[in-house]
Amino acid sequence: MDKTYILDNGILELYVLSELSQSEQQQVQRVIQQHPELKTIVETIEYSFESLAFENAIDPPTSVKTNLLRDISTSPTKIIAISPQKSLRSYLAIAASIAAFLFVGTIYMYTQLNTTKNQLKIVEQENTKLNNNINNLNTSLEETSTWYVMINNPDVEKYILTGNSQMPEAKVISYVNNTDKTVVINTAYLPELDKDHDYQMWADVEGEMINMGVIHKNKDMLAMTYIDHAESLNITIEPAGGNDHPTVSQLITNIYL
Repeated sequence: MDKTYILDNGILELYVLSELSQSEQQQVQRVIQQHPELKTIVETIEYSFESLAFENAIDPPTSVKTNLLRDISTSPTKIIAISPQKSLRSYLAIAASIAAFLFVGTIYMYTQLNTTKNQLKIVEQENTKLNNNINNLNTSLEETSTWYVMINNPDVEKYILTGNSQMPEAKVISYVNNTDKTVVINTAYLPELDKDHDYQMWADVEGEMINMGVIHKNKDMLAMTYIDHAESLNITIEPAGGNDHPTVSQLITNIYL
């Protein structure tokens, strides 16, 4: 038994309450002699218990004193006075023991309450994460269903834009519905660009390139702007955020409709 073990396991409180075995009491006494700071802690604990005892002391009924004085005055037998100090000390010891157990119990309950609160907080956080994941899955499922219905519409025409010599690995699948006037593209096979550039899609109408929108890579399926009478679909690499006119030298793929 050393200083650290005594402090970590509340041994000093048990020592003050005489709740240790004789062997343990002796071990604690030896450690206290080796570490004077422990003696200060013991004195503080004793003072705390004594204060708790006084705070929780119960005064006897006033009738006890009255009856006692009456019996003394009327009794012919010689009464030997009993020192009240001993009786008071016994009551204080009992009260201190009760207060100490209440004190230790309160600390234990407080610790358990904090532990339970932390566990509930962790469970609540996990439930929040789970609910968010479920919501994300539901949203993803709804989007997937919407895309599936859209691209499988009988009026949809499918076009595959393959990369040119500038970016041969590029591939974009486009779904054009001239009846509903919608365009959806699958960008899963477009290589990632650096943060300073974006892909941009254009429709060629009688030689004029009209912006269909910037292709953001945060999603594989994107709805682009439908352009009436488009003769071809074209994709270029532009500065981040898009451009108001296509950079012809950065054309990576196109297809005629």
